[in-house]
Amino acid sequence: MAAFFFWLLLFHPLQWISLKLFGYKGHNWVVNLLNWVLVHSLLILGVRVRFKNAHKLPNNASLILVSNHQSLFDIPPVIWGFRKYHPKFVAKKELEKGIPSISFNLRHGGAALINRKDGRQAMTALASFAKSIHAKKRSAVIFPEGTRSRDGQPKTFATNGIKILVKYNPEAYIVPITINNSWKIFKYGKFPLGIGSPITITAHKAIQVNSLPFDTLIEAVEQTIKNHITPCQ
Repeated sequence: MAAFFFWLLLFHPLQWISLKLFGYKGHNWVVNLLNWVLVHSLLILGVRVRFKNAHKLPNNASLILVSNHQSLFDIPPVIWGFRKYHPKFVAKKELEKGIPSISFNLRHGGAALINRKDGRQAMTALASFAKSIHAKKRSAVIFPEGTRSRDGQPKTFATNGIKILVKYNPEAYIVPITINNSWKIFKYGKFPLGIGSPITITAHKAIQVNSLPFDTLIEAVEQTIKNHITPCQ
């Protein structure tokens, strides 16, 4: 964890400089580099990150990346692995301050920051975010479980956020993503950290959102993700 926070501290001013001098393009390049470093810093724990994608993803449409959520270490691999598609996160508003690099990127990188205690604010922020993703042909990343599964067991998916993203992106594709083993890094709590369990990020076949009724679409996405979660050991 010390290495992880060292890189967050180092890249915080680099993000600020790149944004001021080079705008979105420069900032995005620095964010991608940061997440490459964070992914590889896991090697200190003997943890490798493996990406699996047997399917070609659309290039000229916005994507909605829907994933299970197991730990803080889900995020750098998703950003790095899908960097070509400019992934932007739906995140809780509490994260917009206080965390080096992460808070800065959430505020300035195009994320949706929602207040889970204020339904109206959350809906407004998600709608604005969804329209931006559509206009700029970027990717939205959402963890519909809402909170991390600390033992790897999947939780029930909440669908309201996905419904708003779909509403404003009728030609988008949903990409179900299954994350395995990232929870094991914190399986003992904050210390000691778990070692040696590879994290796997698996992208499943993209589904065009207007090809199925919403309820059928969400059921298919949820089952695809959950069917590929490795049983806890």
